[in-house]
Amino acid sequence: MMDRRKITVPVLLVFLCTRGFALGASDTGGDSQTVRDQPVTLRVSAWDVAANPAIELIARSFETKNPGIKIDLIDIPSADYTNKLGIMLNGRTDLDVFWIKDGDAGHSYAQRGRLLELNGYIRRDGIDLADYNGLADHFTFDGSVMALPARMDYYVLFYNKDMFDAAGLPYPSNTMTWDEFETAAGILTRGSGAEKYYGAHFHTWQACVQNWALADGIHTILDRDYAFFKPYYEMVLRMQNRDESVMDYASLLTGNIHYSSAFLAGRVGMMPMGTWLMMTVVEKIKSGESSIRWGVAALPHGPGIPPGYTVGSVTPMAISSVSAKQDAAWEFLRFAAGPEGAALYAATGGIPAHSGSSLLEEIAALEGMPEGLLEALTVRRISLDRPIQAKVMEVNQALDEIHRRIMLNEISLEEGLATMGARSRDIQDRQSISP
Repeated sequence: MMDRRKITVPVLLVFLCTRGFALGASDTGGDSQTVRDQPVTLRVSAWDVAANPAIELIARSFETKNPGIKIDLIDIPSADYTNKLGIMLNGRTDLDVFWIKDGDAGHSYAQRGRLLELNGYIRRDGIDLADYNGLADHFTFDGSVMALPARMDYYVLFYNKDMFDAAGLPYPSNTMTWDEFETAAGILTRGSGAEKYYGAHFHTWQACVQNWALADGIHTILDRDYAFFKPYYEMVLRMQNRDESVMDYASLLTGNIHYSSAFLAGRVGMMPMGTWLMMTVVEKIKSGESSIRWGVAALPHGPGIPPGYTVGSVTPMAISSVSAKQDAAWEFLRFAAGPEGAALYAATGGIPAHSGSSLLEEIAALEGMPEGLLEALTVRRISLDRPIQAKVMEVNQALDEIHRRIMLNEISLEEGLATMGARSRDIQDRQSISP
């Protein structure tokens, strides 16, 4: 689900060399001579490579540093990726390394024996998992590290400066509450029909209601009672049905309206969305496709949730348990998910999972990024939107189905929340079938 600008990789390679990123002999450390005795080609899967410049940049930079290893990128459309990856892994396809688009799928892959345990490589090469700020813990099952986090994204608030200026309102702060958000959206809304300006925009994902409650770091979608969702559904339904300060859910579905096009058209005042959108906005402005004057603030917070708390996701990488080239695969994985890959992610506006205090500063300093971005990105806590646990994918699908019915006003909020709890309990109490 990541939107990325298309960047020519050779141009970026030259840019990085001028920034001091050496692309010569390998400095990955450890004894990797065995994987360079004969030329090796690794089959590596990713999604929407043209729209995710860091992927190809990482692959080609790795090849430059490791001339005995070639990377054959398998490019799969985003909408098909999780399904096709599961099919490839279950069919024992010739696949060596892969990005996991939906991090919560990692638990299922591990349960089915599709992932290679990484503990031995991590010990051998002295990888410090603390550099992942706790994110690696999510992919450690029964003491076995089965994947390493490569990048991360989290929700922030995008806003339209022109609409705020026209309404005489101050720009959103990094301590904005959802009550303040709702009030501002009402003031920003004006016009009607094709000339209407909406004060805010919520995309159709269930995350764009439920995540605001999950930001407390206490609740998860695996809870069995979803009363904690209620204040956020009430807010969004008020804005949709009563105030009409957001486009209604049905229109978004029937019009197949993408959140980026809604915001870039300049007729949306505020939109909570993931950090992956930042580079898309930069590129669309640079190409002349949008003239929006934009800013980014921290995600608004609800009662009992401190400012700077948000929700995000992690994109991990793993090695196939049946890969015949595991040593070479590990070399690529630790490059992509390590400090070298982190620097390349940052150079293309992506937020790496591997820590680096200066990387957020580099992202905020990229050409076209808005003023104040560093402060907005410097959050206090990031909770996962979907915990990496058993049954989470089934529960998530059930919640999405009920979310749709609530937003279409097919069922009442009370009935919807009760149904969510019943479905979740049924799924979680159902005995699992062994793979």
